[in-house]
This record gives sequence, C-alpha cells and structure tokens, in this order.
Amino acid sequence: MATTTPTRTPVAAAPIPNHQPEIRRARRKANLVGWLFISPIVVGVVAFQFFPILVSIGASLTDWNGISAPKFVGFRNFTELFGNDPLFIQTFKNTIYFTLASIPLTIGIGLVLALLCARPIRGVAFFRTAYFAPYVTNVVAIGFVWFWFFQPDNGVVNGLLDQIGIPGPQWLSSSTWAMPAVIMVSVWQGIGYPMIILLAGLQGLPAEYFESAKIDGAGAFQRLRFITLPLLTPHFLFLLITQFITSFQVFGLIYVMTKGGPGHATSVYIFNIYQNAFGFGKVGYASAMAWILFAVIAAVTFLQWKFQKRWVFYS
Repeated sequence: MATTTPTRTPVAAAPIPNHQPEIRRARRKANLVGWLFISPIVVGVVAFQFFPILVSIGASLTDWNGISAPKFVGFRNFTELFGNDPLFIQTFKNTIYFTLASIPLTIGIGLVLALLCARPIRGVAFFRTAYFAPYVTNVVAIGFVWFWFFQPDNGVVNGLLDQIGIPGPQWLSSSTWAMPAVIMVSVWQGIGYPMIILLAGLQGLPAEYFESAKIDGAGAFQRLRFITLPLLTPHFLFLLITQFITSFQVFGLIYVMTKGGPGHATSVYIFNIYQNAFGFGKVGYASAMAWILFAVIAAVTFLQWKFQKRWVFYS
C-alpha cells in the first residue's frame, strides 16, 4: 500500500521588530541628560569667556569708556599705542624684565628642589607640601605679608641684613630695588609648581638608563647632565610655555605690593591695561592693549613649539 507524504504548509517568517525609534529616543534622552549636566559650565564659558572676547574685539576699534555709547575709530588705538604712548613701551619693557628674570629662577630652583625631594629620605612629604604651599596661597595675602617684610625701617628683610652688617635698601620705595623685590616674591611663591611637574617627571624616568650608566662608570653629575636633563626636556618645554604666559600676565603682586611704583618702575603690562580700563575709563584703548598681549603670547608660544625639535627629546 503506497504511503503519501503529507504536504507542509510554509510558515511565514516572523517580522523583525524595528527598534530604531526606541534607540533614537534613548539616545536623545541620554544627550539631553549630558547637556543638562554640562550646561552650567557651557553657560559660564559662553558668558564669561566667549562673549567678553567678542566684545573686546569690537571695543578695541572704538573710543569707549565702558558706559556711554562707543565711537568707532578703526585702528587708531593701535597706532597710538606704538606712536604716542611712552608708558606702553615702558610697561612692556618692565614685563620682559620680570619675565626674563623670574622664569629661569623659578624653573631652576624648582629643578633643584625636585631633585632633593625625589630622594627617599624621612619626612620628604612634609618638604614637598611646604614648597608647594605658597603656590596655592592667596596672592593678596602673600603680597601684604611681603609688603611688610620689605619695609625699610622695621621690615624683616632689612632686619636680617642688619644682623650680618649689610645696610638694607629701600626696597619697594626704590626704583632700582622694587622690581627685584617683586621678582623674589614671585619666585618664592611660584617654585612649587615646577617642582611638582619635574618631580613627577623624575619619578617616571626609566631606571635601566641609570643602572647602565653606573655600570659604565658615569658619576652623579654625568648622569644628571646626559640622562636626567635630556629626558626632562618635554617637562621643561611645558614649563617654559606656561611660565611665560603666567609671567606676562603678572598682576596681583604688583597691585598689592607697589601699585606700579615708584615712578612706574614696576608697572607691568597687565597693570597698565587695568589702569587704562578701570582708572582712566579707556576701555577701547585697554582692549587694544589686550589683543596685542594675546598676539605676543601666541607668537612666542608658536616659536617655542616650532623649535622644540632642536632641544626636546621624547623617550
């Protein structure tokens, strides 16, 4: 008896659910939550950085006191700066003087302190904290304290000099000694930052380089000169860039300790901008000065970055 094979009815494939709308909704919700979290920062950056930058660009081309309606003058502010403002040139020279004196001292002393604090000795954590503490201390408090330290009659500095038979100068009242006094305070306050940066670099150096150098008979000074310093050049580049920007924008110590005096001996570029904007009501003129400062810092930073290949070694 022949058997017949039952025929099977084909079953339709189940439709693949489309989850794209749900995925898009979830993605939009996640993006919204993310924007809500960062919105305070975004609003702050736009309101207090981007918007003032745009305003300063326009103000630099106007004669404006910050209150009345601005009057467009084109590039007259820039031409007056270089042609009819001797104080602009003097404050620029004072800033260069401060920068060229403070940067080598700050980085050099910071390197020495980093080398000392890298040694495994008891209590080294205390010294690291003590050296770094002035960097995070309020600059107004530091300025007031050192202002009294440098008093010619009853100040601590001249008192110590008298103990060793050296007559102390007038310091902040002297056009010769006022800027060196500010530089000393700036270096004292700022050495903690390069110390921490270089200390981190020292702790990350490969130990096998030094072990090989010891086997070859290299002394401590040779290891420092031919191994440690070349390997730290990326950190030196970073410090040169950041310290230059910081030094060219020094203001707090000058304002608290000398007010730019005596006789504009310590009047630096940022202090001149401050005086023009808030003292003389020349907001447009000060804005032009600010953009010249930006151009100088950008140009020097570009040159530092461009010529790094000649002396920076990346291990």
